[in-house]
Amino acid sequence: MPSTKKDSTTKGYFTFVLHAHLPYVLSHGKWPHGTDWLSEAAAETYLPLIKVVNELVEEGLSPHLTIDVSPVLAEQLANDGFKDEFESYLRQKIKAAQADSQEFYKYDQLSMLEMSRFWEDFYQAAADHFKSLKRDIIGELRRLQDAGYLELMTCGATHGYMPLLSRDESVQAQVKAAVATHTRLFGKAPKGTWLPECAYRPAYKWKKPVDDGSNDGEYNRKGVDEFLSENGLDFFIVDTALLKGGKTAGVYIDRFESLRILWDQMEKEAPRRTEEIEKTPRKPYLVSSAPEGKKPVAVFTRDSETGLLVWSGEHGYPGDGNYLDFHKKRFPGGHRYWAVTSVEADLADKGEYNRSKAIGRTVENGQHFAKVIKDLLESYHDKTGEAGILCAPYDAELFGHWWFEGPQFLKEVLRGLSKIESVETTSLSDHLDRVKPKEIVHLPEGSWGEGGHHYIWLNKWTDWTWKHIYPCETKMIELAAKHKDSDDDLLIDILRQAARELMLLCSSDWQFLISTWAARDYAELRLSEHHEDFKKLVVLAEKVAGGEQLTTAEMAMFGDCKIRDQVFEDIDLAWFASVEYPAPA
Repeated sequence: MPSTKKDSTTKGYFTFVLHAHLPYVLSHGKWPHGTDWLSEAAAETYLPLIKVVNELVEEGLSPHLTIDVSPVLAEQLANDGFKDEFESYLRQKIKAAQADSQEFYKYDQLSMLEMSRFWEDFYQAAADHFKSLKRDIIGELRRLQDAGYLELMTCGATHGYMPLLSRDESVQAQVKAAVATHTRLFGKAPKGTWLPECAYRPAYKWKKPVDDGSNDGEYNRKGVDEFLSENGLDFFIVDTALLKGGKTAGVYIDRFESLRILWDQMEKEAPRRTEEIEKTPRKPYLVSSAPEGKKPVAVFTRDSETGLLVWSGEHGYPGDGNYLDFHKKRFPGGHRYWAVTSVEADLADKGEYNRSKAIGRTVENGQHFAKVIKDLLESYHDKTGEAGILCAPYDAELFGHWWFEGPQFLKEVLRGLSKIESVETTSLSDHLDRVKPKEIVHLPEGSWGEGGHHYIWLNKWTDWTWKHIYPCETKMIELAAKHKDSDDDLLIDILRQAARELMLLCSSDWQFLISTWAARDYAELRLSEHHEDFKKLVVLAEKVAGGEQLTTAEMAMFGDCKIRDQVFEDIDLAWFASVEYPAPA
């Protein structure tokens, strides 16, 4: 395997961490919300990223990318139904480009014609690439992992927002299902995980932030890090403010009483360790909110100084006027022909896209980013004498989907870094083995969302979602504890499907889409559908447990649920029945 290992000239280490995730959309709509989301991401992000990695390998480089593939996304990419749907999607995009070409040719719109032919070639190449992989994106990621070019991490099984789930059993199930699914699909257990929304909560006496009518009062909760440690996960990633921001609660805390309730509880109950170190995102630390004796988990921190250069559409590279504009599309085919032009330009003022100019900008931006990385790491080394790490985590879909030229930018950055003697690319697990951190820090509760706290997922528009989720968590735990050892195969099968519906109900995507208005109606519908399916399955389970026969209609409903939401074949009722290592009384 080609290596980027340097000698004693190495002054710092770098890694991109790409978080690949989409909610479960198979059998739940197509356009504008549904399977087209998944097909778009596969064509514009996942296949291009694989292509970039292979091209770098062919050049004799090892990119050492860290990619987290959420279990629910991995399940979808491995599903034969997706594979058929994706091929159909690509054929439609090719035909749409051909129809655009006919019109542009007719009206002598030569630059638009050049771009429509580009789209035809792009989607045909995607189809050919997919076929060359034997329609197996997961298999190719696994191959690149086994060859040492990628490190694959996992995530919460359905991207459940762990700090707001009301039961430790739910957090446990998210982690255990993630490890089991990842191991089955990628052939080895993950070493690291991406906490959904980078959201963390330490151990403390917790109270539900919304009133679901249960009158549960306060009760002890384990820290999210404890579940990682118990299930063999060595590290996770947090936002800069969680490491360095201390008591920062976020700008929205005064607007929502539910946020203040959570923050006040955490401040009052969470044990704090004395810290005499100056915390920096240039090194991993250990985190433990558990009693002594449990293995701490390492935490890497997002670098904020480089983050803005890529995240920001206004101040970062994606806002460059030459890049392809995401929002303006030509219908009915949906292809994009216009450039960003300027961040102030509305859709009517977008200029035509020039592909060659945009690619030229990726070279310049990539070289600039590589230099920024070099300067930051060398500066840290000069001050401390230590070779620090710069961890650059992003949503994978930013590259290729939201920022069409993003994969090419990644390629240029990694090429540029390969020529810089002072910087070495690395995987997070390799760096953990290299530095073996010993310093333990206390992390406050928070996320990488707006305000650094839970605002996006808990606000006046989403309170109602948690009032539905919390009683379902309690009911699932009750039924799992009562029947997990039953020898009635039908009862166990129904309860396992109910557990799947609960996990899909708990996806943080629904609150995110509601709060951002990105697809509010779809998110509200999906959450309501999983809630209703869960309740119906509970009725069936209790009927079977009571010795009653199910009707033909009830069996049909159960069968349809299994076909529609076929995820997590490893699911185990024991995960929901009780917490493996309970919180102290």
